[in-house]
Amino acid sequence: MAGFDHDQHEELDHPAHGPDLPEGNDPITELSKKGYNYLKEGVLAEAQGAFLELLEMEPKNNYALVGLGDVSRKRGEFEKATGFYQECLRQHPNNNYALFGLADSYKALGLYHRALDIWEEYLKQDPENVTVLTRVADAYRKVRSFSHSKETYLKVLEKDGSNAYALIGLGHLFYDFKDYREALKSWEKMYSRNPEGADIRVLTSLGNCHRKLKSYADGIPYFAKVLEGHPDNFYALFGMADCYRGLNRSLESLDYWNRILQFDPQNKVILTRAGDALRSLERYAEAEASYKQALNIEFDLYAVLGLALVHKAQGHYAEALVSLQGILRNDANNPRIYQEMAECYLALNQKDEAVKILGVFQRRGIKNSQINELMNRLR
Repeated sequence: MAGFDHDQHEELDHPAHGPDLPEGNDPITELSKKGYNYLKEGVLAEAQGAFLELLEMEPKNNYALVGLGDVSRKRGEFEKATGFYQECLRQHPNNNYALFGLADSYKALGLYHRALDIWEEYLKQDPENVTVLTRVADAYRKVRSFSHSKETYLKVLEKDGSNAYALIGLGHLFYDFKDYREALKSWEKMYSRNPEGADIRVLTSLGNCHRKLKSYADGIPYFAKVLEGHPDNFYALFGMADCYRGLNRSLESLDYWNRILQFDPQNKVILTRAGDALRSLERYAEAEASYKQALNIEFDLYAVLGLALVHKAQGHYAEALVSLQGILRNDANNPRIYQEMAECYLALNQKDEAVKILGVFQRRGIKNSQINELMNRLR
């Protein structure tokens, strides 16, 4: 969870913020100007009316077709928008505003390969356009083409070293491919531009990089900064709770899990995490209640594991084994389950069963130092 989805572009208009309108005072020119002025003001019904009137006067008018495409795109009617842009391109091939709008509509529909084809066509006319290049890089990121995406973001940064979209996009590219140190560098550049007024999405992304790198103490200030102005921000609350969890500070962690549960009481993941914190604090009855509440919502392997560990901590080893055997069928490669089972068998003076269950794991061909050490001790 990087903190936000990260198609970071705000709703930008065409690279030149609308076509260059014709000069003159004739009715067609006046309608074009009126339509685009309405569009810039966000008065979409009036803009649509002006463009439709223009289209009646001149059925192939490129300003009207692009304008109607823009109206539909701003309304979120992306399939409808593609029709207007495509019609414009049939009448006026290579119209760069229609190309831009068509590509953006395809992107919004999740048709990234089509969007890339159109943007590449656009770049033949305007190869230095930074707005389009960042969109191309974003689309390559969406289709998991790491090298093309990175190359395009870096091309943008060569032209504009502080370009926000490229820095954020590059950060997400590295994050998606689990190169958290490089992601951190990109977002730190964004943060350094305006530390006091940093976007909360950048702050949560910085915090999440530190979570992934297990530098939990360094992540906490970023999440805390978000919570100063947005006390109910889910990503920041989750990040704080998880950082304190990583630091083994269960009481602080529990506080933030509970703050999430105040507005999202049916979140089984958070209920399970709260149960883990309560178990660490040896508040076993509360932990058991939290795990059971999670399981009442939906099966959760970690909630069952948590319940088993509560039973184990309370000395109810046979009961713990029943739960552990149940989840082993769903997670047969998890070394933690085998280790906990072996410890339960040992507590019940069943050494042979402990050796047997550890041997089952070792025969799966997965290396785990803790399992190997326990097996060696038993032998």
